[in-house]
Amino acid sequence: MSRLKRLIKKTSIVATVGLASWGAYEITRPAYDGTTGITYSEAFAPARQTEVDFHIWYPSFTGGRAVTVGGNGVFYGTPAGRNAPHAPGRHPMIVMSHGAGGNAGQFGWIAAALAEKGFVVVLPNHPGTTTGNASAAAAVRVWERPKDVSAVLDKITANPETYPYIDTDRIATLGFSAGGYTAMALSGARVNPDLLQSFCDEGDHGMSDCAFLAHFGVDLHEFDLSPAAQDLTDPRIKTAVIVDPGIVETLTPESLASIGIPMFMINLGEEETVPAGVYAKDAAAQIPQSRYVAVPDAIHFSFLAQCKPKGAAILKNEGELDPLCDDAGGRSRADIHAELTQMIVDYFQSAL
Repeated sequence: MSRLKRLIKKTSIVATVGLASWGAYEITRPAYDGTTGITYSEAFAPARQTEVDFHIWYPSFTGGRAVTVGGNGVFYGTPAGRNAPHAPGRHPMIVMSHGAGGNAGQFGWIAAALAEKGFVVVLPNHPGTTTGNASAAAAVRVWERPKDVSAVLDKITANPETYPYIDTDRIATLGFSAGGYTAMALSGARVNPDLLQSFCDEGDHGMSDCAFLAHFGVDLHEFDLSPAAQDLTDPRIKTAVIVDPGIVETLTPESLASIGIPMFMINLGEEETVPAGVYAKDAAAQIPQSRYVAVPDAIHFSFLAQCKPKGAAILKNEGELDPLCDDAGGRSRADIHAELTQMIVDYFQSAL
């Protein structure tokens, strides 16, 4: 037998054993005894000519297999029931957009809390700006992110037999950081390309975005950013919660004034400490149906999952520059999450 054939045979045996072990592991997982289910799907995004995968959290009965979503050496994950039985009825949907470099799994803490209150939460992973699939050049093409969300909504609304538990007449969006911009664009906000092109000319706006681009040799002046000006409104979105929205300074006053849906805008930290790059109060003042609040004793990264005891040290050893495990110091991230959860749940229950 040739060396190549022996290698192929050996690889096949290893793969078969691996699949068998994985299958046995899945079968022997304990049954989930909670009321928050999770499943996964994907949608074709024409703007990217590729699939966008997404998580779906939903109200459930006990059942399915107990899993932990999003956990790793740095962050705690969130328990859920993989393919748990759906709770009866059709539930309003909240589609959530993560920040640049983040991922859907980081936000199980808020997705599970919303699912427990009767919402379906859909979280796409944005290609090019997701953990493990990110680049500086992709981050510049901000207009692709709202199109990801619209592609996911197309998939769900076109297949009611697959998603009978989702009320597609009641759809909202929730966005954090770059996802905050994404949610605003879906609601009608539009970028001034000239302001976006000059965004890094005079400082970093209190965030690390410009340093990230510079590190990878990306000069915004070398890109055609005119597509950022397009109207990316998705009329299926009925309301929005925006947390520390990225590039908010580049949004045109005319587009903000024309937003026709209610919007709840949140900054993390006291107003005087919020970085200019995500400071949302001025934008909120221009949106006709908006509410604004600043959450004290928090920083931008307080919206990420809770960190494990060794999380900060791991990030430091890996050369991470952003303080992903830090908060303002006055209270724990768990307490901050509890306040944010209450505010966001209350808002969506009222708006939807």
